[in-house]
Amino acid sequence: QVQLVESGGGSVQAGGSLRLSCAASGRTFGVAVMGWFRQAPGKEREFVAGISRGGVSTLYADSVKGRFTISRDNAKNTVYLQMNSLKPEDTAVYYCAAALRNIISTILYDYWGQGTQVTVSS
Repeated sequence: QVQLVESGGGSVQAGGSLRLSCAASGRTFGVAVMGWFRQAPGKEREFVAGISRGGVSTLYADSVKGRFTISRDNAKNTVYLQMNSLKPEDTAVYYCAAALRNIISTILYDYWGQGTQVTVSS
């Protein structure tokens, strides 16, 4: 099993920045792709960004391209999401996810964190 714990959420005004962190523990040696998802009130959970095991390949949702950056530190078993130029529509609970397959996907994830709230006010 792999446990994922997110941190770094909070409230910020539009145009501001936040950095989310997700620390993985447990059987992390099998983890390949790491990703971030979000779920706004009344909406389905959606893919935000994903990163390959080595950090060379990334994938972003169109809505966050150019504003969000995903990165990872394998020595610390941690993945990050730097969020800049935040908009009110970015308000959501953000979830970290981990996949055992080294293929960046918008849906194929095996482990999930509990989520961290991000609120962007106008």
